[in-house]
Amino acid sequence: MAKNAAEAAGEEARLLPAEKVEPADLLDAGGFLFVCPENLASMSGMMKDMFDRCYYPCLGKLEGRPFATLIAAGSDGEGAQRQIDRIAKGWRLKRIAEPVIFNFDAQEPEAILAEKTLDEERRKQCRELGEAMAEGLRAGIF
Repeated sequence: MAKNAAEAAGEEARLLPAEKVEPADLLDAGGFLFVCPENLASMSGMMKDMFDRCYYPCLGKLEGRPFATLIAAGSDGEGAQRQIDRIAKGWRLKRIAEPVIFNFDAQEPEAILAEKTLDEERRKQCRELGEAMAEGLRAGIF
């Protein structure tokens, strides 16, 4: 999901895994596309760790920056979305697109552990969101 969005956003986009993100990366960014799986009705542990490490160093310094989300879920994805929205509210970020949640309907152990792949329609949605965010930043819309 993240790769599709970043490729469509162009060379200005930076694709960083959550475990490598530092407060300086967030402070240098014009906007954010938070991409993660939902695990056990929560954002992934690595994404939570990133927010834990970066929240206070960035508090009061990101107001008004745009953000959007892409979430892969086994059921509804709402738990992860709520968590990210709470953090974004604390940082005073501005949501620029409706949440995109891909429900893989993985409820049984075999389905939960199976590799997830995106069909072309889902890849297209990721690309469109990445491109829209990049265009909006370039044009100064947000």
